[in-house]
Amino acid sequence: MSKRILFVDDEPNVLAGLQRTLRPMQSEWEMEFVPSGEEALQALNLQPFEVVVTDMRMPGMTGAQLLDIVRDRFPQTIRIVLSGQSERESLVRSISSAHQFLSKPCEAEKLKSVIEGTIALANLLEDEPLKKFVSRLKCVPSIPTVYQEFTKEMRSGDPSASRLGKIISQDMGMTSKILQTVNSAGYGVRVEISDPTRAVMLLGIDTIQAMLLSLGVFSAFDTRVLSAQEASRLWDHSVSVGRFSRIIAKAEGVAPLDLGAFESSGLLHDIGKLVMASADPKEYRLIENIAFAAETDQCAVEKEVFGCSHPEVGAYLLGLWGLPSHIIEAVAWHHEPSQSPITKFCSLAAVHVANALEKHMSPSCKEAAPIFDEAFLERIGLSGRREAWTQLCLEQVEAAQSR
Repeated sequence: MSKRILFVDDEPNVLAGLQRTLRPMQSEWEMEFVPSGEEALQALNLQPFEVVVTDMRMPGMTGAQLLDIVRDRFPQTIRIVLSGQSERESLVRSISSAHQFLSKPCEAEKLKSVIEGTIALANLLEDEPLKKFVSRLKCVPSIPTVYQEFTKEMRSGDPSASRLGKIISQDMGMTSKILQTVNSAGYGVRVEISDPTRAVMLLGIDTIQAMLLSLGVFSAFDTRVLSAQEASRLWDHSVSVGRFSRIIAKAEGVAPLDLGAFESSGLLHDIGKLVMASADPKEYRLIENIAFAAETDQCAVEKEVFGCSHPEVGAYLLGLWGLPSHIIEAVAWHHEPSQSPITKFCSLAAVHVANALEKHMSPSCKEAAPIFDEAFLERIGLSGRREAWTQLCLEQVEAAQSR
């Protein structure tokens, strides 16, 4: 069944260019091209569209206003921004109603990849067993208040590290955990950091945001769900996967300003375990014990018992919270990336490899080598990079242990 895609741009030349560029997709997509937000809403009222791709700077109704309306009236529709590169940073900060951001000019293959990837993710999160499981939850965790305030400051016209530090300081538990993490051997800090503002400057905004989100979810569950020891072990694993993801991304030439997004994805990759444990703590502990005793994949046991697994549950939660698609993709498919439509190195690839390496380096690991999704690594053309990634992460662990 073909997908319906709606393109919105007030520039006739841009619309004509999109039509020409995307002509090969006519067998897979039903496409409509309109010159304004008003006409886009008229089209949406007549029939459903899976995806809306819009420019931002348009007379009358802006792209931001259009996406806000689409989000409220047509929540199942995927919302993608196609903007000028110079606008990107301000747009990302000010618009929370878009699933993806693309820069003009955009190659047809890139646009196709993003649209197909976002549709695949949406289909995954619409899975009926997943919805049935979520309905068992007494309450779905809400996005942490400190995270919301932190994000609001970031979207202000003039965010500052000192104000961000003060926001973190409002929650003593989070402040303590963040400072404990930044002072751990893994981050290689030479002097003790005791000020949240310094932590923001050292770790970067993306990493701190992800920590606030993760810690907020951790704090929502009491010891009947996870013991203090279990929670600490899961947090340490998540921090290590985040750090390995950054190392791997750096090795693949990712720009320094973008590395935080990779670390964020790693920090959040197992957040679904907390949600699953909250649904039935006893049953979830049984799942963990069965997987460990049988030396089998825990996701397979989760699916047998609950009908879905922790990557899908985590992605569902982050989708409800409106997190960026690249993070949701990494969470959703980090155990089976070959099930995704991804064809290039991205957060998903880094987190999958980082998770496999961190587990292999754990003292309890019984495997002779890390377990990678070989089909996926072949698909993205990076199967030959495994040894280099392993060595880099091992060096980081050894350096941390020597401090």
